[in-house]
Amino acid sequence: MSAPGAEPAAPAQLRRQLGVFDAVMIGLGSMLGAGIFVALAPAARAAGGALLVGLAIAAVIAYCNATSSARLAAVYPISGGTYVYGRERLGPFWGYLAGWGFVVGKTASCAAMALTVGFYAWPAHPHAAAVAAVVALTAVNVVGVQKSAWLTRVIVAVVLAVLAAVIVAAFGARGGPLVVTTVPSAPVGAVLQAAGLLFFAFAGYARIATLGEEVRDPARTIPRAIPAALGITLVVYALVAVSALKVLGSQRLAESSAPLAQLVTGAGAPWLAPAVRVGAVVAATGSLLALILGVSRTTLAMARDRYLPSALAAVHPRFGVPHRAELAVGVVVAIVAATTDIRGAIGFSSFAVLVYYAVANASAWTLSAGEGRPPRLVPIIGLAGCVIVAFALPLSSVLAGIAVFAVGIAAYGVRRFGATRGRDH
Repeated sequence: MSAPGAEPAAPAQLRRQLGVFDAVMIGLGSMLGAGIFVALAPAARAAGGALLVGLAIAAVIAYCNATSSARLAAVYPISGGTYVYGRERLGPFWGYLAGWGFVVGKTASCAAMALTVGFYAWPAHPHAAAVAAVVALTAVNVVGVQKSAWLTRVIVAVVLAVLAAVIVAAFGARGGPLVVTTVPSAPVGAVLQAAGLLFFAFAGYARIATLGEEVRDPARTIPRAIPAALGITLVVYALVAVSALKVLGSQRLAESSAPLAQLVTGAGAPWLAPAVRVGAVVAATGSLLALILGVSRTTLAMARDRYLPSALAAVHPRFGVPHRAELAVGVVVAIVAATTDIRGAIGFSSFAVLVYYAVANASAWTLSAGEGRPPRLVPIIGLAGCVIVAFALPLSSVLAGIAVFAVGIAAYGVRRFGATRGRDH
């Protein structure tokens, strides 16, 4: 405790130890796991062959969000992502709203990824396997981000090798030509819903921005790492989506519970199916690893500002990580993974994270030319896209998202009221 009259101690700082390559790998680890093995089939159920149109819309929104996030992260290279950007550019309430959306939305994402591990690794007991995965990866993160980055590199290499084999098998198959016949007849709302589900798969580049306090030379590293990770992911997604439509067609893809395993079987390479299942487990594990990492950093930033318990702002003296925030996030994710449904987790996460990025784009609009402001159309398209796609998601996801944001806003109001009364007295 500080002596009376002494200046308050500065919050403990995280170690800057990640370069461009590590940051790109963390972004890839977040995106590839979520998109290929979780969102592809639900998106096809929503829009059929217009899945490719939804993918293009999601990619445009993701690009705008990535550009806005990169410019903001270069100006504010500290942990917290859009929680910090919204607070500094728009005011405390908007920063809080973004932080709340990120924490609750990505907690749901963590649960979805943990359940993906469970359903592929131990189908008979998916919830137990999901909890075990959360416990193991939380332990990895607690002992240091560098170990997490090393493990993420291995995971990304395995997943890319598996997906490359899937794509080669699909394009080497003797199936008919790719014909997307349902694009003209797909309702606009269905295409936008597919875009929202696929956006869930792209959202991993935020992990790079939330690691702003742990990368070397953030003004150079972050703007390079985010577009690189996004571009690689988009190419992989497009190739896999085209492969799935070519071999399975939109109807079979929509009905499949394990589309990539069915894809290689349909392409005449059933011996690849076990490798695809292993790849799914590894991909979801990589995504979960990076997601827990990002949520804990935003939790750290919000705890520093006392929007969350201040005890969560502690940084471990040996490992240089926010160990209490890591453990708290791990506990919450384990509980959610043990009790929730994977489809509900994906829909809710998409809504919350789109709100988060809407705040990011609004914040980027306020940057000056001297601060590296992006082209004006970028935050406009990003903001409009986030809002439209968020409300195109299934009604249950929209209503759940509105309810949880209402709880967060009420908590903010109670805190502000208490602080005002404290000053008055």
